[in-house]
Amino acid sequence: MTTFLRLLGFLRDYKSGLWWSGILALLAMVATVAIPGLTGAAIGAIRDGDRDRLRLLGLAIVIAGVLRLALTVARRLIAGRVSLGVELDLRNRVYEHLLALDLGFFDQQQTGQLMSRATVDLQSVRFFLGYGLVLISQAILTLVFAAIAMIVIDPLLALVSLAPIPVVIWVAQRYSRAARPALQEVQQRIGELTADVEETVGGVRVVKAFAAEERRERRFRASIARVFEQSMISTRLRAFYTPFMSFLPQLGLAALLLFGGHAVVNGRLSLAEFTSFYFYLLILLAPMRTLGWTLGLAQRAAASGARLFELLDREPQITAAPDAGPLPPGAGHIELRHVTLAYDGAAEPALRDVSLTIEAGTTLALVGGTGAGKTTLVQLIPRLYDPTGGAMLIDGADVRTVDPSSLRAQVAVVNDDPFLFSATVQENIAYARAEASREEVEAAARHAQAHDFIAALPEGYETVVGERGLTLSGGQRQRIAIARALLADPRILILDDATSSIDGSTERQIKRGLEAAMAGRTTIVIAHRLSTIALADEIAVLDHGRLIDRGTHEELLERSPFYQEVVQKGLPDQVFLNRKPIEREVAGL
Repeated sequence: MTTFLRLLGFLRDYKSGLWWSGILALLAMVATVAIPGLTGAAIGAIRDGDRDRLRLLGLAIVIAGVLRLALTVARRLIAGRVSLGVELDLRNRVYEHLLALDLGFFDQQQTGQLMSRATVDLQSVRFFLGYGLVLISQAILTLVFAAIAMIVIDPLLALVSLAPIPVVIWVAQRYSRAARPALQEVQQRIGELTADVEETVGGVRVVKAFAAEERRERRFRASIARVFEQSMISTRLRAFYTPFMSFLPQLGLAALLLFGGHAVVNGRLSLAEFTSFYFYLLILLAPMRTLGWTLGLAQRAAASGARLFELLDREPQITAAPDAGPLPPGAGHIELRHVTLAYDGAAEPALRDVSLTIEAGTTLALVGGTGAGKTTLVQLIPRLYDPTGGAMLIDGADVRTVDPSSLRAQVAVVNDDPFLFSATVQENIAYARAEASREEVEAAARHAQAHDFIAALPEGYETVVGERGLTLSGGQRQRIAIARALLADPRILILDDATSSIDGSTERQIKRGLEAAMAGRTTIVIAHRLSTIALADEIAVLDHGRLIDRGTHEELLERSPFYQEVVQKGLPDQVFLNRKPIEREVAGL
């Protein structure tokens, strides 16, 4: 019931449409209920041989039918407008909420499950609120009006004919209780199926590279089978309860023919009254037959609503404090004070008591093995995560006291696997600053050594790249991502292995552009190449989430066996295979 009440809350902005829809439904029901009465009166006119009254009643029946048609069409149009409006609001709310959630939430969610909630579940809710609710209301109105008319004609016969209705309601309640968990499980299985499809399409290159099509097909068939099996449970429930609810009203019809027929034969009930009574009962049969279907709509909406509210009730973990202000002026001074971070569900913290100061305008390289905590550390700077202990400060301000939008506008990140949107090259570079001119975009591309290959594309800067930029090479994607970061003109620049997909010759060209872009700007580099380390003023060494050393390349080679090991095992340059070539290479930097 709580879920239904919350679903009805989405109709709050559509009260006018709901009122008009209800009024039109009420008037349509009046016209519907009038037709049997007029039909009975027409039978009486036939019996009396009154042609004038028969013509008048025939015209009245036509008028009632036309009115019912017009009112029903108008009601459906208004209900459709309400339904689409609710869908629009729900989509906006779900999308805005998803954007507001922190990365920790997405780390634990399947994309396909989220897509299922934003599509399949949302449509179930929309259809119920826009149409199902009106159908249920209309069915109730029909039952009330027709029952009143029948009681007016003959209370005893009405009691006999309407006797099955309480049984129908009881059966409907049992169906409702049984159907909801079954339908909720169906929605969950559909979400899993959507997740499988999304994973297969997103990873199709990997699937084909490893000839895993048959394996993915088996997985997909298993997902379909789970959907089928769970759907069959709800289908079996509907297959039993719906026909049973349709059968019960037939008992009322049989009772009417038996007892009503005897009443007509005995002269206690006129043929005209019996005819009206018969048509009223026929009117009641339709809503009682569709009761199972409308209850199915309601239960599916409740199941989908529960999944939507599970998403909407998730509070963002990264929020602006009530008194949060903009990031204070500064040149990008960064300080970590005893920072610890443990991801949800992780056995060990990703960072352990890290204290580190990065002076404004300097460049620091982070070095360490896989899982050392390098990427985790840089994700704290734009506050993509909050530390579970300690504090992160930028220009003297704890990032938790700063408006996240203001903070992130001053931090630009280039990842090792940059994401590009299915849009033009111009739009992808200008994503950091949508109002940037073509000249500014091209200047950023030149700094990133991307202008030449962009100019050679079929449409130049107006070329649309494929989804995730997969129509470009890895190196081209990274250069566009670097240009995007440079166009943002951030106070702090983070390069998370940003040249990993670029050959040595191109990297040397980009290095010159990066040196110019990094001048006077605080930069953090996650390094896996000697040439990248060469860009840094200092190097910080991480191991299993701890900061174990810090210094220049030469200092660390002299005093840190761990750094020597990381250099030899983690950096691909052949120059790191022994110490003397390293020193010669460093001397030439």
